[in-house]
Amino acid sequence: QVQLAESGGGLVQAGDSLRLSCAASGLTFSSYVMGWFRQAPGKEREFVAAISRSDANTYYADSVKGRFTISRDNAKNTVYLQMNSLKPEDTAVYYCAAARYGATVYRSASYVYWGQGTQVTVSS
Repeated sequence: QVQLAESGGGLVQAGDSLRLSCAASGLTFSSYVMGWFRQAPGKEREFVAAISRSDANTYYADSVKGRFTISRDNAKNTVYLQMNSLKPEDTAVYYCAAARYGATVYRSASYVYWGQGTQVTVSS
């Protein structure tokens, strides 16, 4: 059974940093593209960042480029999202997800496994 477990969310002030982690089990982690998405209240789920299987390539939404960094440790079956200079508009539930090789990383429909999400709240 595949499980993706996010952690690291919380309540912070604008300008602060958080590091999200997503521990994967039940799949060959290094075979999957990993992504982060987020969903704010009343809004659709949106792409945040993705990383290729070997971490050679990373992809970011324009809204987080330069502030967020995605990374992975295939030995630990874990993907991370380092979030710096957080803004109130970053407030959302953050989900990690796994996609098979060749998927269009920006599309949520490309991802076959999803975590339960972790809440990030940024106060002004």
